[in-house]
Amino acid sequence: MTTSPLSTGPLSTGPLSTGPLSTGPLTTAPGAAVRRGLPHVIAAVSLLILLYPLVWLLATSVKPADEVVTSLDLLPSHLEWSNYLTALEGVSGVPVSRLFVNTLLIAGGCVIGNLLSCSLAAYAFARLRFRMRKVMFGFMVATLMLPHHVVLIPQYIIFNRLGLVDTYWPLILPKFLATEAFFVFLIVQFMRGLPRELEESARIDGCGPFRTYWAITLPLSRPALITTAIFTFIWSWNDFLTQMIYLFAPENFTLTIALRSFVDQSSTSAYGPMFAMSVISVLPIVLFFFVFQRYLVQGMATSGLKG
Repeated sequence: MTTSPLSTGPLSTGPLSTGPLSTGPLTTAPGAAVRRGLPHVIAAVSLLILLYPLVWLLATSVKPADEVVTSLDLLPSHLEWSNYLTALEGVSGVPVSRLFVNTLLIAGGCVIGNLLSCSLAAYAFARLRFRMRKVMFGFMVATLMLPHHVVLIPQYIIFNRLGLVDTYWPLILPKFLATEAFFVFLIVQFMRGLPRELEESARIDGCGPFRTYWAITLPLSRPALITTAIFTFIWSWNDFLTQMIYLFAPENFTLTIALRSFVDQSSTSAYGPMFAMSVISVLPIVLFFFVFQRYLVQGMATSGLKG
């Protein structure tokens, strides 16, 4: 009896099955390495260009007065730390600590007002059904194209007749009336993507519209709310035109108005102390941005793509 070599013979030992694997080094084309490294080089150069104004501001804040406008060198010949001491004295007898508190009070009030009013208006447009909803929403979006200077004079007349000029109310009160259409639209786009099953379950449990807004929709809209808070804080902190129009008394001045007054309070412009105060005023914004940076990216990424 003979056996087939296919059933009893050894496995094939041909060169295809037993040949050694290639262990040579992998070669990379020079063009591929350049293509991989080029985006990093472009990003690094762009970062240096973007950071140069900030570096220049820091360097100029410790320059002597005669080098601020006459020298093109980035680094000063010697450090003039007295610029910061002069800046901390403030303007018109008002210390910089009082200016800082005034600015923080206005920015904080604007943040609270926008979060409450814009989220309420956005909830109505995104989750409720009522007559003329689409028309009112379209009218609200259209106000984005309305320049701020158009309503500036009518608002000033209204606040002047109410006796609120030279107070913080003209700067804070409009934020509680959902006047920022951009933030209303931002939160609406986010709320439209939330599942309606959660609201239906809350309605079955006896929750009304406001309870549903406060307990369910508002916590789920955290990314959009944080984005609104960040932009409101930065814009309110850096606002100059509106604050200059409504604030007259030096004790009510903010940091941005103080920077303008810092140059005019003497016959010679004190550029060194002015740039030192600029560093003091921009430092809270930089810290605020770095703390909430990840929330800002998350909120912008998730808010603008809903709908």
